Amino acid sequence: MKETLYYEVEERDVQTTYNVKEDFIMRNDLAMSLGDLLGEEYVNAVAAAAVSLLGVEEEKAESAKTEKVEFFPESYVEKLDSMLDRIGQIVTVPFTGKMEGAPTLAFAKAANHDASPISGFGYYRVGQDGKLYVIAKSEHYHTPLGHFFPGYKLIDNARTLGISNATHNNTRGYITRLCEQELVRIANGLGKDQKQELEDILKSDKPHVLNRVINLETGSLACEAGIKMMLARFYKLDKTFPAPKYSGRIPVFFVMGDYEGGRMANYHGTTVIAQTFRDMWPEFYKKNEENDIYKVVPVAINDLEDFQKKYEMYNQGKYKAAGFTHEIILMNYGGIRLEEDYLRAVYKICHEGDTPIMCDEIQSCMWYDGMFLFRQYGLNPDFSVVGKGFPGGQYPASRIITTAEMDNLNQFGALVTNGQEELASLSYLITMAFVEQNGSAVSETGRYYEARVKTLKDKFPEVIDYVEGEQMLSAITFKNVDDTVTFVKKMTGRYFDISAQVYKAFCPPAALLKLPLIATHKLIDCLIWHMEAALHEMEEGK
Repeated sequence: MKETLYYEVEERDVQTTYNVKEDFIMRNDLAMSLGDLLGEEYVNAVAAAAVSLLGVEEEKAESAKTEKVEFFPESYVEKLDSMLDRIGQIVTVPFTGKMEGAPTLAFAKAANHDASPISGFGYYRVGQDGKLYVIAKSEHYHTPLGHFFPGYKLIDNARTLGISNATHNNTRGYITRLCEQELVRIANGLGKDQKQELEDILKSDKPHVLNRVINLETGSLACEAGIKMMLARFYKLDKTFPAPKYSGRIPVFFVMGDYEGGRMANYHGTTVIAQTFRDMWPEFYKKNEENDIYKVVPVAINDLEDFQKKYEMYNQGKYKAAGFTHEIILMNYGGIRLEEDYLRAVYKICHEGDTPIMCDEIQSCMWYDGMFLFRQYGLNPDFSVVGKGFPGGQYPASRIITTAEMDNLNQFGALVTNGQEELASLSYLITMAFVEQNGSAVSETGRYYEARVKTLKDKFPEVIDYVEGEQMLSAITFKNVDDTVTFVKKMTGRYFDISAQVYKAFCPPAALLKLPLIATHKLIDCLIWHMEAALHEMEEGK
């Protein structure tokens, strides 16, 4: 490793000192062909079909099959950084056409057509107003590699070869099957050369070994699948099933509670049961609880004693702990980070009490070295829910990874018609290949950003209370709601797409950010400069 260098950087009248480990920049030497990514035997087969069936010229098919696509060329990075001074400026002819669509009232109220995309490039979006925006929340957490990441050209090459996207659930394609195995490999922390270890894991029937994948489309459906597998230990999926293990007992789900004692701190999608987990549909939930159908118990954030007390209460008699569902970074509740020691202790309690755990990584997956944050915490969940970041915004594609023990539904218990899309699986493999090679850089960039954003608390202690989250997933928590709203308005006025979270019960008033993984130090420095400028304006009452 090269010696850590220290730079004095004077930029936009703000002088800062920070360190840069030169080894930890995103590698721009990754170039792969479809053959490299998918294997020569498969690609040769589809190329032959493209020639014979679709009439693709042999030379064109050969090119699509063998072209080495550069994933992150230096010229791409240089162009991104060269545009920082144009943030908020008109960079193309604005689109002034009128089209309201046919939205519901809620969507119409939230709409911002000026910022709606007509193009994008890396960590920028070009709005209908022709101006350059920074996607500081990665388009709500699903573009870790930004817009038009060069590596996704392999998807175009796949189309040239006639690789079809749509298929039936009974005819899962080769790419999707390969993607499933790669997810299992990475979820278990294996390298590409550990083929025998992967084979052993795929065959394992031991508890807490993630080796089964269901391909779905959204995080909500993936979470729902996990909840249904937990419920299947209490209720029959259909009349052909035998009596479940805990038939006759009341399933109790433990979820992250808010600071008022309610259930508002958790978020596991928009299906009805998952919404009752966070205090939605109160009359519907009340009837279920009163009739002993199921019960949802909130547990205090990072409070092991509270968890132990409630677990003991609801894992005896007529009750049975049905499952613990959690995120690691509560990006829907102030960006609060669950502590490693707390989670490890909770996992031990649940595993000893035969209570499955669903680790919902829809928001955190792909933003950390190893792609699964639970691995950095040393956790072994029974379900891992992923999506958003893995397909890189190219396709809606979620997955739930589970164990042999929890593989208890039939095929129609959890499936969607579009779940097996081949090009969606290809987008997974491309994103995974890039992030796997750049794990150290992902960590370094995340730590650099976290260190820089935390300096704001020291510089502006009158308005900023603390900074939550981990690495790129961050929440700047203010002393009060008004300051949070003002800060977000000022930053969006500077064309950085961030949001305020100020609407939940006793939720810390926070400004949420989630930069793409391809964010450079120059972008981070630029963002911090704009934040400091906005905070200075707030101090001065502007």
